[in-house]
Amino acid sequence: MATQAILPQSTGQWMDSADGPRWWFDSGSLALDFAYTGELGTAELGADVSAAPAREGLATAGDLSAWLVGRFPEVAPSAGSRELEDARALRGAISRLARAASDEASLPADDIDTVNLFAATPDIPPALDGGARQAGRSNARPTQALSTIARDAVRLFGPEAGGRIRECFADDCSYVYLDTSRSGNRRWCSMQRCGNRAKVRAHRARASLQL
Repeated sequence: MATQAILPQSTGQWMDSADGPRWWFDSGSLALDFAYTGELGTAELGADVSAAPAREGLATAGDLSAWLVGRFPEVAPSAGSRELEDARALRGAISRLARAASDEASLPADDIDTVNLFAATPDIPPALDGGARQAGRSNARPTQALSTIARDAVRLFGPEAGGRIRECFADDCSYVYLDTSRSGNRRWCSMQRCGNRAKVRAHRARASLQL
C-alpha cells in the first residue's frame, strides 16, 4: 500500500552564482535549504559577505508557496502576507543559529525560542493512501510546512547533529552545511564548486614547484 508523501524531497537546491553558472548545493538539511532562500545565500565566492545584499528567494507570498510546494507537494499554494512574514522570521532564526553552530558559539536564545514556537504548531501529518474516506484537509497548509521545517531545525541544532554543522573550508566561501557523510569529513560546500577550485589550486601549486 502506498503512503502519501509526508517527508520533503531530498535536500539540496540550485544556487545562482555571481562568478559563474548555477551550481547544486546540498546543505544536508531541509531547514538549511530553507535558510538559503535568504541571508545565508550571500556567501558568494570572493564577496564581502558583511556588505553583500541579502539574497531574497522569498520576495513574495507566491515565492513562498512555490518553494514549499516544491518540497511538500501536498501543501496548498495558498501562502499569504502573514505566512510570508512568519516564514521570514523562522528563516532568520535558522540562519543565525546556523552561523553560531558553525562557529561553535552559543546558540542565541531568542532564535531558539522562535524555532521552538514554530515547531510546537501542527506539522504535516502522516496519511495512508487507499482508504474509502478522507480524514481532515485534502491539502496541508503552508503553516504546517513551516512547522515541519522548524522541527527539522530542532533536530539540526540538537544533539542529533553531533557537531557536524560546518562552514566550507575554502577561504573565500562561507556556506554552511550539515555534514551527513558517513566518515564525517566533508570539507566543501560543493565538490563541483569549491572542491574543484581547491583541486585546481593544488595542481597549480605542485606544477609551480616542479619548474
